Amino acid sequence: MIYEFKGFIPVVHPSAFVHPQAAVTGNVIIGKDVYIGPGAALRGDWGGIVIEDGCNVQENCTIHMFPGVTVLLKESAHIGHGAIIHGGVIGRNVMVGMNAVVMDEVEIGDECIIGALSFINAGSKIPPRSLVVGNPGKIIKEVSDEMIAWKTKGTKLYQMLPKDCYETLRAVEPLREMPADRPAQESLYDTWNKIKNEG
Repeated sequence: MIYEFKGFIPVVHPSAFVHPQAAVTGNVIIGKDVYIGPGAALRGDWGGIVIEDGCNVQENCTIHMFPGVTVLLKESAHIGHGAIIHGGVIGRNVMVGMNAVVMDEVEIGDECIIGALSFINAGSKIPPRSLVVGNPGKIIKEVSDEMIAWKTKGTKLYQMLPKDCYETLRAVEPLREMPADRPAQESLYDTWNKIKNEG
């Protein structure tokens, strides 16, 4: 659902996919190969939202701001299910974990990983390649090359998802019983714990 607000109409690149159950309002600019999941709310009513190429904003995320502020998600930022971004700048190739909260005037450097359920205090400046966890969020170590490679691979799946949605997503009536020939789904990605334990 795309809404004009006070003369501002969202701008969405044709290769981006905004789920019909997401709400995108006002001064919002969405770049190439961006995925916006169902239940996401991007409210560009009091300020702007710029989502650069290759980002994803997953299910039930909220992006908003204080009046006059522009929220920026730099290229390939990855915003996990249920996260809240209220103002601030999310750096290139950052992962914000599920249900994390990023408060106003926060600057997260490139290639950081913000752990699930973390709370980033207003005004925090997180240096590039930091792994941050907790409430309040604390830097616990530097993100390794292996960890950022794993994150980047996961984000690439989301960058392919808009095309897959345009090609195969459609509203249907459910089946009433399991078909005998139901195919198996392909395994596209493993958890970080599995990857690091194999390494």
